[in-house]
Amino acid sequence: MSQPNNQSYRDQRKPRRDFDSRAAYLEHELSIMSPKRWRLNLPFRDYSFELEDLVPALAATIGKIVMVAAVVAAFAGPLGLSDAFVVENVRFEMLIAAVLFVILFSGLINPTANLAGTHGPMIPLIPLIVASGGHPLALGLLVGLFGLLLSVSKGGSKLMALTSDGVRGGLLIYLGAVGLFSQIKALTAWANGLDMGYVAFAVILSTIIMYALLARLEMRWLSIPLGSGIAFVIAIALGAPFEFVTEPGMPHLSPSYWWGENTGWQMGWPELHHFISVAPFAVLAVAMWSPDFMGHRVFQELNYPKKATKVLMNVDDTMGIASVRQAVGSVLGGGNLASSWGTYMIPAAIAKRPIPAGAILTGIMCIIAALWGYPMDLAVWAPVLRVALIVGVFMPLLEAGMQMTRNTTSSQSAGIVVFASAFVNPVFGWSMTMLLDNLGLIGDKERGKTLRRTDRWVIPGVTFVILLAIMAAVGMLPGIPALITAE
Repeated sequence: MSQPNNQSYRDQRKPRRDFDSRAAYLEHELSIMSPKRWRLNLPFRDYSFELEDLVPALAATIGKIVMVAAVVAAFAGPLGLSDAFVVENVRFEMLIAAVLFVILFSGLINPTANLAGTHGPMIPLIPLIVASGGHPLALGLLVGLFGLLLSVSKGGSKLMALTSDGVRGGLLIYLGAVGLFSQIKALTAWANGLDMGYVAFAVILSTIIMYALLARLEMRWLSIPLGSGIAFVIAIALGAPFEFVTEPGMPHLSPSYWWGENTGWQMGWPELHHFISVAPFAVLAVAMWSPDFMGHRVFQELNYPKKATKVLMNVDDTMGIASVRQAVGSVLGGGNLASSWGTYMIPAAIAKRPIPAGAILTGIMCIIAALWGYPMDLAVWAPVLRVALIVGVFMPLLEAGMQMTRNTTSSQSAGIVVFASAFVNPVFGWSMTMLLDNLGLIGDKERGKTLRRTDRWVIPGVTFVILLAIMAAVGMLPGIPALITAE
């Protein structure tokens, strides 16, 4: 029976012994929460900490180290910056994220906004951004501006509402499958590079068995720490080389250091031409947010009880916080590109936990990792990293997509999304299939008839045309030379 609306979270809490199972207890916790938007939410008064919160926090910390390192390294390579620069900037970025945003916003002020993470799909475009005369600060400021405009106009939630289950499911299947294959390939290549291919085989085989058993026991929320731990033990036991090299320390905190002419990025402050050159990439980065954010909220919808609507991720608020985090982080000197934090949200949803408690633990772990140094080496070691991403992100994406495409109409839309995404990229696949689906040309033909003209073809059509033009400009369409090229 549902609780009276005037009762507080603390009044409605019940001890674990009152429930038949741990899952029932966690679902009750989700159902009685009523987070206050843009107001102070306190631990133990508005939410509690559970053992399950440690899992997404650990997964998020590992993911943060890895993804920010990938982004900063993608900038540093073409700019001729050293590995030491990359490590220091990553540590600085983790402190920015943890202290200013993860704990403050997602943990205390707006618990329905997901943590602001890293924009992985933009990584392959970074060398082109640099070659086109781009500046990391100019890019960060424009991404923050465009993202804030999308958040204020509630464009993110509108696009999510116009995307059917079939289109969402197909997008998740594509992202999950491609990510899964890439991680297996990367782990195998790492092992073969050491002439120890058997290490990759043993790690992957043990991961498959572990994941299957956890799925059988309905304990998949344990897959990241358990899988990473098993991978570490097996790889070490088989003789794979590993050592700690990042020592404890504090990174530079001054923006003047990071944006100096001869220090930090060694680029100085951006000028007008820098903003012009990165504008198309900034628009594309923000356009990529909608399918990314949508995929993360789907995991909550699939794993939370139906009545726990008050704790579902608010897409527009998440975009707003990611935008502010992007602009502030860039001004301070960080090289991260912000997005919704998938390595946190996906395991948190599977573990049936709300955002705030795990967010605070994530912030604490990120601070510890940044200052201590040694955990960064462990998180980026290939067996630990690849297994964490496989079981914590890509396998759940694949499974969620399959759950959403069980009937003929949804599977038809899903198939077109996969086809179009493989042809160009997921942004192209999502935007084109959303248009075709809403027009009733594929998928549920009756659904299109219930939509207003604006929702049926104007918004999807304009979205597709704008994204198509931007992708043509930066050379993302197969066989079509980029309209914007490096001089």
